Amino acid sequence: MAHVLMAVTGADAIVLTDGTAHPTGFWAEELVELHRGLVAAGHDVDIATPGGVRPTVDPGSLSGDTAALTDYLASIEELLAHPRALADVTDGEYDAIALPGGHGPMVDLAVDADLGRLLVDALDRDAVVGVLCHGPAGLLSAVRPDGSFAFAGRRLAVFTDEEERQGGLGDGSPYLVEARLRELGAVVEPGEPWSVTVVSDGSFVSGQNPQSSVATAERLVEVLAGR
Repeated sequence: MAHVLMAVTGADAIVLTDGTAHPTGFWAEELVELHRGLVAAGHDVDIATPGGVRPTVDPGSLSGDTAALTDYLASIEELLAHPRALADVTDGEYDAIALPGGHGPMVDLAVDADLGRLLVDALDRDAVVGVLCHGPAGLLSAVRPDGSFAFAGRRLAVFTDEEERQGGLGDGSPYLVEARLRELGAVVEPGEPWSVTVVSDGSFVSGQNPQSSVATAERLVEVLAGR
């Protein structure tokens, strides 16, 4: 059994290019499917946020028939209500780190020094790292002491700029995660918009969008099983 840290955004709003605040948080399907898949495989999952704040579910992820998602979130209410603070997590404490999306990670995880420290440590000891949709925004925090981007040269999937234009924040997005990662040297391997796309690069697993949630969880479980 692996000990997995799920690093979740604590942001509840993102400032758009016109200066208005847009509600956000974590994307329900992504957190639920990652958590469900890992726990079903026998792994222990803790949740941590910047400052240990309670994470907010993105209201946009609970539109339509989402009873199953809300029921699952209710079943892990205690875990969500009392997350760890990322600053309190020590290097080497977890076997894997998982980052679900929602636009929230663009706000706080992208610049969180403690998450960056944990991700660099995970890379250096070849621990498993899994990211999904906008979760890769959190990778932007992984900067080494010499200023280099720790995930430069690594292959990954991420919510694409085209998907952001088609069904995300569009021109209102303060920045585009795919473009930012490419600028820093990450090797983005996009699938078609809204396709189930998962990329594995050794112990690094990434999924492109909410549609890839289950497949990303399954691939994470496979990678952990091979450790």
